[in-house]
Amino acid sequence: MNILLSFFYFFYFSVVGVYIIFIPKVLTTFGYSAQEIGIIFAAGPLVRFILPMLFIRGLKLERKAFNSALVIMLVSALSFYTFVENFYPLLLSNIFLGVGLGIVLPYIEVIALEKLGREHYGKIRLFGSLGFILVALVLVKFLTNSMVALEFLLSLTFATAIFSFIIVHELYKTKKEKKEVIKNDINLFKDWRLWLGLTLMQLSFGAFYNFFTIYATDNGISLQTTIYLWSFGVGAEILMFRYQARFLQTKLLLVLQITTFITALRWLLIFAFSQNVFILYFSQSLHAFSFALFHSAAIAYLHQLYRHKALAQQFFAGITYGLGGFLGALLSGVIYEYYPEYLFLSAAFIAFLAFVYIVLWKKSSKA
Repeated sequence: MNILLSFFYFFYFSVVGVYIIFIPKVLTTFGYSAQEIGIIFAAGPLVRFILPMLFIRGLKLERKAFNSALVIMLVSALSFYTFVENFYPLLLSNIFLGVGLGIVLPYIEVIALEKLGREHYGKIRLFGSLGFILVALVLVKFLTNSMVALEFLLSLTFATAIFSFIIVHELYKTKKEKKEVIKNDINLFKDWRLWLGLTLMQLSFGAFYNFFTIYATDNGISLQTTIYLWSFGVGAEILMFRYQARFLQTKLLLVLQITTFITALRWLLIFAFSQNVFILYFSQSLHAFSFALFHSAAIAYLHQLYRHKALAQQFFAGITYGLGGFLGALLSGVIYEYYPEYLFLSAAFIAFLAFVYIVLWKKSSKA
């Protein structure tokens, strides 16, 4: 199972790498404006936000829904490739791609946490970071035209679907799917400080995930150097995944506070030193904290906090990466359209608010 999970993370985050590093730049070559790119990239996260609500209303988070998500993911990746020059069909393709990816990852994450435990999770999850960095380094060499990136997106999505299906098939080959009904103990209104903090953290990433490549190249950084910056950040992320176990044994809320504060500092550095390659490399080294350690601490904390662990991960993907990603993409698109120089200053402010709300949640939970 460890090998299968490693391959899944490798290919899944290879897809993410193509999607967030290259596709925004590809869309600019087809004449899309920054605001249109923001709308397109906001659609997928918005759908991931809606998905958990459907599961609360009666949709079952089980194997049948998972297999349907694989089919949706493949069809939408193919239509993404086919309709790249047409705004509305492309928007629709991106929505369904968000549905597929939004169901598949949380489903596999629960399996990984149950099989590996939070102490060993990072050692398998780092293969996702390897996939991300390798596709960046390889694709930049083969990116002779815009369609090459879309071909990579399609083929890597297909590989992700294959390993996803094998993992779930192997899991239920030896045991029957559990029919135990676990009561939903997730109260968003009661725990609003926690969920707002987690969501604001991902909202701040809208500037980075959707516009860092465009922002860097517009500030005089070459595309190749920008790819190296992405790769350096993921290299730091891999090291953190490999050695993060000691940080996850206790005081997960403290880890969340530290990582949100470091993220605010990271975006501030990019704003203040947008043309300083040395500072940009340093800011990318902080990706070890702002993504790798934050992500692992967040899913481990939610896994520990709630009994309905599958729904907790679905909410984490849907509300933080979904709603946060949607608002982040939309907001960053508007800001970059009218005030491009302030893009990462706004991201720093949002990340600092995330830090504030995590602190407030820690105080309220103690009370």
